[in-house]
Amino acid sequence: MMNEQKKKSLDEINESVDVPSVYETSFVQKFLAYSGPGALVAVGYMDPGNWLTSLSGGSQYRYKLLSVLLLSILVAMFMQTLAIKLGVVARQDLAQAIAVKVPKLVRYVLWIINEIAMMATDMTGVVGTSIALRLLFGLPLVYGILLTILDVLMVLLFLRFGIRRIEFIVLTAIMIVGVIFGIDVFRAHPAFAGILNGLIPSPQILTTHRELILSLGIIGATIMPHNIYLHSSLAQSRRYDHNNPKQVNEALRFAKWDSNVHLVAAFLINALLLILGGTLFFNKGNQLTAFRDVYEGLKNSAIVGSLASPLMSTLFAFALLITGMISSITSTLSGQIVMEGYLNIRLPLWERRLITRFVTLIPILVIGFIVGFSEQTFEAMIVFAQIALSIALPFTLYPMVALTSNRNLMGSHRNPAWITISGYVLTTIIMVLNVEFMFSI
Repeated sequence: MMNEQKKKSLDEINESVDVPSVYETSFVQKFLAYSGPGALVAVGYMDPGNWLTSLSGGSQYRYKLLSVLLLSILVAMFMQTLAIKLGVVARQDLAQAIAVKVPKLVRYVLWIINEIAMMATDMTGVVGTSIALRLLFGLPLVYGILLTILDVLMVLLFLRFGIRRIEFIVLTAIMIVGVIFGIDVFRAHPAFAGILNGLIPSPQILTTHRELILSLGIIGATIMPHNIYLHSSLAQSRRYDHNNPKQVNEALRFAKWDSNVHLVAAFLINALLLILGGTLFFNKGNQLTAFRDVYEGLKNSAIVGSLASPLMSTLFAFALLITGMISSITSTLSGQIVMEGYLNIRLPLWERRLITRFVTLIPILVIGFIVGFSEQTFEAMIVFAQIALSIALPFTLYPMVALTSNRNLMGSHRNPAWITISGYVLTTIIMVLNVEFMFSI
């Protein structure tokens, strides 16, 4: 069994935020007190991989794949709810809960698998940030990559603020990105009737190979291991009476509200990206395959007509820069959770961040020097990062469903049979879709 010290996930954050008792304040005040972890998790649903698939889906099929985005976020809500339940009820994150159930060798294997997944997540942030710096300032990609090492200082600065302020900063960043894309889409005058039709699933998606493959990419990029580990730990950041069943039930209730509200925000941002691609670039002669396609297209009057504007393209690149930088916070926390949970090794977060970033940069720089530092090469890395995440996914979701269905661990909060069955079925479907997507690349 793990010792008591290990059972406290992310010691710097654990139980650091006070919340009202069950007998105090209104629903809104309680929601605000519990709100925050969902924002940190939602950032993971807006990474460069999601950007590419959403923009490409819109440029090729206009609004038809909005239904796939909606389905993906509903599945994400289901899985994040299980992660919340594990953290709130068992007071363990997923890595800790798995570690006490498996032999030492298996722990090491799972740690390696998930470390690779964390680095793959970090890679998408590096790629997004470096490309955004190139689009905004013309900075060579190799310099942009090396500059991402400095985000260690950003993580240090944010952590000095405390988790509550970090949550506020991330939420503000999400709102800024949402406003940017909202402005872009509003100026593009999309067809609202077509958007509503796109939210209705079309059987043609399953029968047309290209639509199916892109749909698999959207679904496969949605559920990522680091979000599950992160949420199971952040759910423990609120301080309340764990021995009071009413307080535990309330913590579960508001943590779910927090998660679902922010995942809806993530869905809206990804939907705005797809709508932007579908409104401005559908039937324009070529599909969007790169961030530069969008950046240049937003400035090209031959493509988007009178809507062409340097401001629109600059806002797009700025939003990419924000999400790339903010994702470094969540990937750092997720990596620390995995290391602490499986190995019981504690490092200061800045050391963890520095190690992760250096290890992430090695394959990027090696590939860059061999193949060349081009945006196409870097965006191809995003695809391979998604493959790594797909491989790690079943090692994350299957144990989580099993653990939250365990009577000894969860007590009266264990999953009912229909939740357990749904969890296993959804996990299997996601895994099969990811395998299909990998073989289609």
